[in-house]
Amino acid sequence: MSDHSPSPDRLRTVLMRGLKRRCPKCGQGALYRAFLKPVDNCNQCNEQLGHIRSDDIPTYFTVLLVGHIVVTLAVITEHMYSPSTLVHLSILLPLSVVLMLLLLPHIKGVMISLLWHLRLGDGDKKQ
Repeated sequence: MSDHSPSPDRLRTVLMRGLKRRCPKCGQGALYRAFLKPVDNCNQCNEQLGHIRSDDIPTYFTVLLVGHIVVTLAVITEHMYSPSTLVHLSILLPLSVVLMLLLLPHIKGVMISLLWHLRLGDGDKKQ
């Protein structure tokens, strides 16, 4: 069975590896060399990963997820306590930034893993 088999179990495994910021092929090597900089090659299995570009899609999904969380909290807070706008801003803005910074590497890992699984990298590299 190839590393890129189309089975749902294989896809789930690959996506979970990305969520954990691990190499989509072996699950052992780190996916990033810096905060959001993917490694060129896995240090465990030597799989080439540097050519895979997720571009802006992880950011869109992260903003979508954080927006749903923060807006839900804002509506619930407003309904229950009716705090001032300053209280909303002083809590929800830092919360938004922290959630973005925490979730973005994981969501980008999932997207890189999905692109790897589907054999989609940049247009110049044929796998």
